[in-house]
Amino acid sequence: MVLPGEGLKDENGNPVKFYRAYYIAEQDYYLPKDSNGKTLDIATPQESIQKIAESIKTLMPTNIVFNGRQGALLGKNALTAKVGEKVLFITSQANRDTRIHLIGGHADLYWPGGKFDNVPYTDYETWPVPGGSAAAVLYRFREPGTYLLLNHNLIEAFDYGAMAQVQVAGDWEVA
Repeated sequence: MVLPGEGLKDENGNPVKFYRAYYIAEQDYYLPKDSNGKTLDIATPQESIQKIAESIKTLMPTNIVFNGRQGALLGKNALTAKVGEKVLFITSQANRDTRIHLIGGHADLYWPGGKFDNVPYTDYETWPVPGGSAAAVLYRFREPGTYLLLNHNLIEAFDYGAMAQVQVAGDWEVA
């Protein structure tokens, strides 16, 4: 996704500003494992290619992660923001459809289909990202705390690792 030269626009065509932008790539891996579920230690590149090809054909990923590895955006590697900030989250998935969700917040603006030229949707709880595509969400944090950003197929989030944390600092906004 490429930011337009004239900047982002909301659903009414008004300019949109944001404080931070994060790119979160969801990837699925197909690592060959033995009958006990242990990742194989493969001796040669040729054997590696053959075993990985066999694993891929199962269409059963061994890992589904954000930014390359399980835990890449958790704990000390969590994303950060401050109360009141608008944060732009850009997400993609090369192979499989996904449904990204920020526990504790709804997307204020959601640009589906990999294009900022599209008119954004408002107040989306979960944003679908078709395989081979990208989507972007703008969210203004209103409360401090730790938010969980995850693949809303909770099995893929908790059992395979597709999740991130956003540490939000500051004081609660008063409505």
